[in-house]
Formats: sequence, structure tokens, C-alpha cells
Amino acid sequence: MSTPKPERESATGPAYTREIHQLPDAAPPPVPPQVIRKAIAASAVGNATEWYDYGVYAATATYLTQAFFPGSLGAIGTMLGFAISFVLRPLGGFVWGPLGDRVGRKHVLAITILLIALATSLIGVLPTHAVAGVWAPIMLIALRVIQGFSTGGEYGGAATFMAEYSPDTKRGRFGSFLEFGTLAGFASGTALVLLLNLALDDDQMYSWGWRIPFLLALPLGLVGLYLRSQLEDSPVFSEVEEHLSEEVSISNTAKLKQTVVEYWQPIAIMFGMVVALNVANYTLLAFQPEYLKNTIGLSEDSGSIVVLIGQVAMMALIPFFGRWSDRTGRKPMWWASLIGLFALSLPMYWLMGQGFGWAIVGFVVLGVLYIPQLATISATFPAMFPTHVRYAGFAISYNMSTALFGGTAPLVNEAVVSTTGWNLFPAVYLMGACLIGMVALAFLRETAGCSLRGTAIPGEDPHDAENLADLAGLAGR
Repeated sequence: MSTPKPERESATGPAYTREIHQLPDAAPPPVPPQVIRKAIAASAVGNATEWYDYGVYAATATYLTQAFFPGSLGAIGTMLGFAISFVLRPLGGFVWGPLGDRVGRKHVLAITILLIALATSLIGVLPTHAVAGVWAPIMLIALRVIQGFSTGGEYGGAATFMAEYSPDTKRGRFGSFLEFGTLAGFASGTALVLLLNLALDDDQMYSWGWRIPFLLALPLGLVGLYLRSQLEDSPVFSEVEEHLSEEVSISNTAKLKQTVVEYWQPIAIMFGMVVALNVANYTLLAFQPEYLKNTIGLSEDSGSIVVLIGQVAMMALIPFFGRWSDRTGRKPMWWASLIGLFALSLPMYWLMGQGFGWAIVGFVVLGVLYIPQLATISATFPAMFPTHVRYAGFAISYNMSTALFGGTAPLVNEAVVSTTGWNLFPAVYLMGACLIGMVALAFLRETAGCSLRGTAIPGEDPHDAENLADLAGLAGR
């Protein structure tokens, strides 16, 4: 028989609160390892599809500028095309997040990955400015908006899905593979464009070669869609769903209001942490090729090689940092990353300006310092919210912060560097973001080893304190 847990205030009333807290005391049976592996693959491939698009867009920036923004806007127009997709991410989060908490993670993730793959592939068949005039950049931006709206539900859902499938004491280890998918998608896009640059001459790349990487997004997305269709929703979500009969009738608007009103504190904390996370992410991974070309005169291929080497190094290390966070906790990893990036951004950006070899060293150092944040996203952020608002809370906070600060980072950096000639500005911008992240991190509750079950915020249950006290032993089993 279910044992009622203490009530707390709720935007939807005491009866609602009473019902959602009547969950079984016994934990559901452990998820078989093969199912966990399928869940990891389904989440990671979908995330790789999302980031494949960003990698291809960044690596083909020069060709996109020529094809769609040949006038006075130039590279700023291309970066605007990159940034504009983030305007719709918060709206996507407002729609997909509450929907994912109502109907399930699986169904929403199937829709978002399909939309992302279709929008990315359609960029590969767009007419250029020379053919369609002003309609060409308009169509490009429209597809980027669709991508942004879809991504508003993709990333938060994939991270939530993976976190809920992972064992509590191995959430960092398994969750890191979502970000392995991030880097794999980004690196694959960069590598493919580099190979095309080597195989085709400039005229071929500018006329049609740049289209090939975008077209390949569709089969990649279909693979992710197939993998996701083979899984059920996570046991954590299914357990709560069975005890939320009133929740089924709640509209998206009411769900959104409940999430914002009741859980504004974790939303605010996550917002600040994501400022640091995504300014670093989009500065290092999306803006860097253009920066290296314009500031130290590296060729398109050389700039791509620098970024690709850094991405491969990050991919090799990310599972180790994820596993490490299960032993030490998430907060120590974030403190080390934020302090390291704050202290070394200026020296490493100066070093990157000294030539090709030094650019590799500087980029790899900053990439490795960034890894402790990236490796623990799926373990840290979903654990900030209870199950019944986890998808919505994650999607709302993450996408609002990313839209305002992360996705605009390449545009801001390009605009300031090109108008002032201050090549170290990206380092200073990154340092400011790290300061914001440190302030937010100070208010974060440690949740390594905590259960994600039920409708209380992880870490509030007394049993979670016991888990944290024995964290090292638990993670070692």
C-alpha cells in the first residue's frame, strides 16, 4: 500500500499535491543493462543529429556567406543566421517541455528529432542569393527557426530521458555519453566538411559541395528516430505517471505556470550555470573556426583541423570526467572548470594568436577545462527538478539562457572583434560568463547519488543525504 508523504504548497491545490505524493515506497525493478544501452544510444544519436547541424553550419560559414549573404552583411549575416535559431528555442521549451511531462518523453523526442533532421537537410537544397535574391537568406533563416523551435524540446528531453534511465550512482558515467554524442555530431560535421575541402576544389565547394553535409542529416535523424521508437518511457516517469490521474487534464499553460511559480529557484540557478556553459560551448565550438581564420590568418582547413583535434581530445576524456563526478560530486567538477576557464582564457587566447601549433595547444587546454561542465550536464540539470516537471523545468531554463547568451555568442564575438580589432574579446566575454556561473553554482544543491524518483526535488529526501555521505562507496560498486 502507498504511504502518503508530507504535503507541500502547490499551484494546483492540496488535492493535487496529495495525489502526486502517493507513490510506492518500493523502488521499481532495476533496468536491464541492454535497455540502458539502448536508451543511451537513442539519446546520444538524437543529440548528435542536433549538433551535427551546428558543426556543419560553423564549418561551412564561409560558403554560406557567399551563397546567402554576399552583400554588406557578410560573415555577420551568417552568424545572425546561426543566432536566429536560438530566438525560438525558449518557445520550443515552453511547448515541448510541459508536453513531455504530460504525454511522455518518448513521443516528444520522436517529433523533435524528425523536425531537426528535415530542417537541416532542406538547407542543402535551398536556392542561393544569386538565384532567389533576398528570398534565399529568408528561407535559410526560416529553416534555422524551425531547428531552434525543435531543439527547444530535443536537448532537455534527451538529457532527462537518459538521466531517468541511469542508475542513481552511475548517472554521471552514463549521462556523459549524451555529451559524447554532442561532440561526435559536431566533430562529424567538421570532419566531413574538411574531407570535402580536400576532395573538391574551391569552385566545386562554393557551387554545390557545401550542400552535401546538410543533406546527410536526414538519414542520421532517421537512425535516431528508429532507436527511440524501440524504447518505452523511463521507469521513473512511468511510475509517477500512474499516480497523476488529475495531471492528464492539465493544459500546457497550467503546467507551465505551475513549473515557473513553484520551481523558480532551480530555474534561476540553472539559468546562471547555463550562461557559463553555453558561452564557452558556442565560443569554442561554433565561433572558433571563423575566429582563427580572421585573427591569425589560418586557412579554412587549418582552422577546422584545430577545432577537430580539440573535439577528439574532448571526446576521449568526457566519459572519464562523467564517471569521476559520480565519486566526487557535480559541484567540485563545475568549480574546477569555471575557475580554470576564468584564469586561463586570456593566456590561451593570446597563445592561439601565435600560430597554428600554438592554436592547437590553446584550444585543447580550454576544451579540456570545459569538459567537467559538459560531461555532467545530464547528471546535474535533470536532478534539479522533480519528475512531474523535470522536462519542462530543464527546457525552460536551459533554452532561455541559451537563447540570450549561448547562441548569440558567435554573433557578439564576431561583431566586437570585427569592429574594434580586439582579438582577445572572446576570452573576456568567456570570463564574464564564468563569473555568472560561479554565482549560480554557489546556490546549487549537490545531487550525486540522489534518487530521481517521485515528485520531490532530488536531495530533499533524508535517504539522499545517506547516499551522499556514502557516495564514494556507492559509486565504486
